Amino acid sequence: MPIDPSRSNLESLLSSGEEPLAWLETDLDEQLHFACGILLLTPSRLVSRNARGETQTWACQPGLELRRRDHAGVVTLELTDHHQRLARWHYTLGQDVQARRLMDAFTARIRELETGLPPEAQEEILCERCHTPMVPGQEECPTCAKALLQPPSTWTLLRLWRFARPYQGRLLAGFLLTLAATAFTLVPPYLTMPLMDEVLIPYQNGQAIDHGKVILYLGGLLGAALLAWGLGWAKTYILALVSERIGADLRTTTYEHLQGLSLEYFGGKRTGDLMARIGSESDRICVFLSLHLLDFATDVLMIAMTAAILISINPWLALVTLLPLPFIAWMIHFVRDKLRHGFEQVDRVWADVTSVLADTIPGIRVVKAFAQEKREAARFREANRRNLAVNDRVNYVWSLFSPTVTLLTEVGLLIVWGFGIWLVAHDEITVGVLAAFLAYIGRFYTRLDSMSRIVSVTQKAASAAKRIFDILDHVSSVPEPTRPQHLERVEGRISIQRVGFRYGSRTVLRGVDLDIRPGEMIGLVGHSGSGKSTLVNLICRFYDVTEGSIFIDGIDVRSLPVAEYRKHIGLVLQEPFLFFGTIAENIAYGKPDATREEIVAAARAAHAHEFILRLPHGYDSLVGERGQALSGGERQRISIARALLIDPKILIMDEATSAVDTETELEIQAALDNLIKGRTTIAIAHRLSTLRKADRLVVMDRGQIVEIGNHDELMARKDHYYRLYQAQTKQLDEVLGVVSAPVPAEA
Repeated sequence: MPIDPSRSNLESLLSSGEEPLAWLETDLDEQLHFACGILLLTPSRLVSRNARGETQTWACQPGLELRRRDHAGVVTLELTDHHQRLARWHYTLGQDVQARRLMDAFTARIRELETGLPPEAQEEILCERCHTPMVPGQEECPTCAKALLQPPSTWTLLRLWRFARPYQGRLLAGFLLTLAATAFTLVPPYLTMPLMDEVLIPYQNGQAIDHGKVILYLGGLLGAALLAWGLGWAKTYILALVSERIGADLRTTTYEHLQGLSLEYFGGKRTGDLMARIGSESDRICVFLSLHLLDFATDVLMIAMTAAILISINPWLALVTLLPLPFIAWMIHFVRDKLRHGFEQVDRVWADVTSVLADTIPGIRVVKAFAQEKREAARFREANRRNLAVNDRVNYVWSLFSPTVTLLTEVGLLIVWGFGIWLVAHDEITVGVLAAFLAYIGRFYTRLDSMSRIVSVTQKAASAAKRIFDILDHVSSVPEPTRPQHLERVEGRISIQRVGFRYGSRTVLRGVDLDIRPGEMIGLVGHSGSGKSTLVNLICRFYDVTEGSIFIDGIDVRSLPVAEYRKHIGLVLQEPFLFFGTIAENIAYGKPDATREEIVAAARAAHAHEFILRLPHGYDSLVGERGQALSGGERQRISIARALLIDPKILIMDEATSAVDTETELEIQAALDNLIKGRTTIAIAHRLSTLRKADRLVVMDRGQIVEIGNHDELMARKDHYYRLYQAQTKQLDEVLGVVSAPVPAEA
C-alpha cells in the first residue's frame, strides 16, 4: 500500500541543520507483511525507522554499500560493509523508483568520501552492451532492462528463418503440396452443384437419372478425396521433418552459444530457467512449426481460395458470407496484445517452477540433512500457485475470445441461409448453388475459427522465440580476438599491470601490479572478499579486466584464442565438480584421447590410485551425478588428477585442499611438492600453513596488493600477514583448547 510521509515525519528523523538527500518509504516488514517505514539519507548518516517506531543510524563512511535484490516483485535492500550485512529492508516494486534514487545518492556520497571528489567530478560509467551512462550504484543498465521487459513481438518468429534457410527447398515443396492438397479439398463442394441441379432435382421432377453423370461426379468426388489425402500426407510428413530439424538446429546453436558466454552471464541466471529455454521453449517452437504453422498456412489458402470460388459463383452472396471477417480480425488484434504479455509472464513463472526443481533435486542431500523437505515442498507449491494464477488470467481472456468467434461464425451462417433462401425465391440462384455455398461456408467458417485459434499458439511461440534469442543475442564479455596471436611454447611468465575490475559499478580490484616468474609458486592470502578469487578468474580469463592488462609470456591474454589459452592452465577448484560417468572419463575430461596409462599416472600423482582400485570396478566405476558416490577428499583428488593430466604450464589451486582431512592434505601436499616443479603455480588458501613452501606470498586487502614476500619476511614486518597469521593461530589454539580440555572429575 502506498505511503505518504509528511514533512514532519521526515523532520523528526533529522538533527538540527541537517538536510535530507533522499528517502525511501518501505512498505514491507521483515515478515513481508505490509507495514510503513522510512529510510532517510543525509550527508552524514543513514537513518531508519520501522513500523514500531524503532530508529537505527549508520554514519556515512567508506566501505559501506547498498545492494538491491528483486525476487517475484519483492525487493530487498541491504546495507553492508566489507565484512557483514548491517541491515535489511523490504519493499514492493511500487517503491522502486524512490529506492533507486536513494541508492544513487548513497553511492555518490560514499564515493565522494572515498575519492574526495564531488559527484559531478566522479567517473562516468557506461553500460558494456549499449554504452548508456549509468549512475553510481546502478547494477543493471535501465536501457537493457527495459528491452528485456518488452513483451515479445510476433515478428520475432521471422528471425527463425536463419534456421529454416538450409531447408528452403523442402519448404517450397511442402508449400506447393499444401497448395495442391487445399485445392483438391475444395473440389467436392463444387461438384455438388451439378450433382443436385442436373441429377437429383430433375429426378424429383420426374426425369430419369443419368447414370453416366452420377458415375462421373461420384468418381470426381472420390478422386479429389484420394488426391487430397495423398498430398496432405506428403506435405505433413515433409514439413514435420523440416520443423524437427529446425528445432534440433535451434537447440544445438543455442547450447553452443551458451557454452561460449562468459561466467558473468551465468552468474545472473538460474539453471532451471536456462534448461527451460533450451528444452521446453525450443520444443514449443518445433510444435508450432510442424503443426500450427502448417494448419495456419492451410487455413489461409483455404479461406483465400474459398472466397475466390464464392465470388465467382455469386458476388452478392459471397459478400454476405465475408461480413463477420472484419469483426473477427479486430478481435484477433485486440486479444493478441493481451495474450502476448500474458504468455511472456507464463514463461517466466514456469521458469521459476523449473528452477525450484533444478535447485532441490541436485541438493536433495542438503535438504534432507537440514530436514527442510516441507519448506522446499512449500516453495514449490508457491511457485506452482503463481504459475496457476498467471495461467488463469491468460485463460480468462482466451476463453472469452474463442466462443465469441464461434458465435460470429454461427450468426454469419444464419445470415447466409436467410439471404440464400431469398435469392432462390427470386430465381437469382439455384438450390444446387445454395447447397454448394453452404458447403463452402461450412469449410470457410471452420477454417476461420481454426485460424483465430492460432493467435494463442503464435504468441506462445513468439514468447519462446524471444527467450531463446535473448540468449543468442547476448555477446560474451570475454570475446575472441579479431587478430589472434598464438603461444607456440608456454614458459609461464605472468605479468599483471595496473589491473582493475568491477562488477557493475562495484569496484573489486584496483591498481594491481604483480610479476610472476616461470616456475614460481605464488600464494594468495587475505580476508574473504579481498579479491583473491577475482584475480585468479582474470588470469584464467573467465572475466576480462576493466582496467590494465594481464600478459602471458609478454602477450596480452585478450589477444589469445580463449580455448587455446586455457589449455595451458590447470585449475583445481574449492568445490570439485564431477560429471556423471566413470572415474577414468572424469580424469580424462580435459584430454579425452588420453590413454589408460596416462590416466593412471595422473591418478598416482594425485594420490588417488589406491582408493580407485578399492572401488568395485576400479577406473570404470561410476561416480554418480556430481560425484555423490565419493567422499569430498576423493572428489578433490580426482579433480587434481584431471588438472594434472593436461600437463599445464600454469597451475591454479583455489582452496584445493580445503575439502580434505589432514592426512589426505599431507598426501596431496607431498605430491604437489614434485608437481609444481617447472610449473607456474598460484595457490589460494585460508589455512596459511599450507602456503609455507610458496616462493612468495601475496597479501591482498580490499582489492589491492598490500604486501609481498615469503613467510619469514612478512612475519618480521608485523603488518597485514602477521595479523592474519596470529588471528588464525589464536583461533586454532582456542579450538584445540576446547577439544582437549580435561573432563572434570565426578563428585
